[in-house]
Amino acid sequence: MTEPTCPPKPRPGDRIAVISPSSGLPGLLPLPYELGLERLEQDFGLIPVEFPVTRKMGSTPQERADDIHAAFRDPAIRAVMASIGGDDQITVLPLLDRELIRDNPKPFFGFSDNTNLLAWLWNTGIVGYHGACVMTELGRPGAMAPLTAESLRAALFTSGPYELRPAERFGDVNRDWADPATFTAEPETRPGSGWSWHGPQQVVEGRSWGGNLEILSWLLMADREILADPSAYEGCVLFLETSEELPRAEEVFWILRNMGERGLLRQFPALLMGRPKTWSFAQPNDPAAAARYASEQREAVLRALAAYAPRTMAVFDVDLGHTDPQLVIPYGGSVRVDGPARRITVTY
Repeated sequence: MTEPTCPPKPRPGDRIAVISPSSGLPGLLPLPYELGLERLEQDFGLIPVEFPVTRKMGSTPQERADDIHAAFRDPAIRAVMASIGGDDQITVLPLLDRELIRDNPKPFFGFSDNTNLLAWLWNTGIVGYHGACVMTELGRPGAMAPLTAESLRAALFTSGPYELRPAERFGDVNRDWADPATFTAEPETRPGSGWSWHGPQQVVEGRSWGGNLEILSWLLMADREILADPSAYEGCVLFLETSEELPRAEEVFWILRNMGERGLLRQFPALLMGRPKTWSFAQPNDPAAAARYASEQREAVLRALAAYAPRTMAVFDVDLGHTDPQLVIPYGGSVRVDGPARRITVTY
């Protein structure tokens, strides 16, 4: 496997493209979006540049592909960030010009449905960054979570090792983005309990691959951006997280089982499992139900690993994906998981 390209980093004062490869929610819910743009400029010193369908609900896959191409092609743009996720970015992938983007590599930031584009970039040989959408992390009510801001700043502007650390407090309960009162105070948080380590205690260092579990299952079903030869992932560090759709533990197990049947799971000697989101507007779990949901998901993951990847070391409740705070994970970059020392280090 050839070494991936790590695109040059932006500097304060540079332009950053803001695109909506999945959903034009900025047009429907402008409050967190405009707050995120403001923080990009004031707190990070970057100049956000919107593209034609960034705020357009119902844009076509071709329109979104055109925005992606324009953002990567423009020499004045030094990085690209998704406004938010969605549920149909998979329809954009066949329309993308791999040579164009390979010839114009830029750091891309996004998560959730943006797992599609991150996996596509991985196969194109370009390192991306799983995390930090404009509306969610930058548009967080009250203030950005300090751990999120620190991780994003390091990923945006520096190159080299960055040691992850568990959040002392976390939250996953949302408030109405259409209500201005939502943005007058920070979200409620509760004490964190650190990471949980399982399986063989070893030191693993390799390229990262993974993302949102539900999106990966769609890519597997559509046979998109999942390499046919599972050995291509041998020695990589797998990282996974689940969304506000709150998939049942049985569904999590089924997806991992199918990855196991394909020969994928056993290729990864280490798994970083994101702290699961346990609350949504459709399923507003109380603390007891939230704890039960998280426990059942962990047991489902461990059951799949026991069956298909017993030599894989797993770390649970890493603050990646649909959690607050959120750590940025390089997608295709180097990750070192040190079981004996209980340390995780990424390379931005």
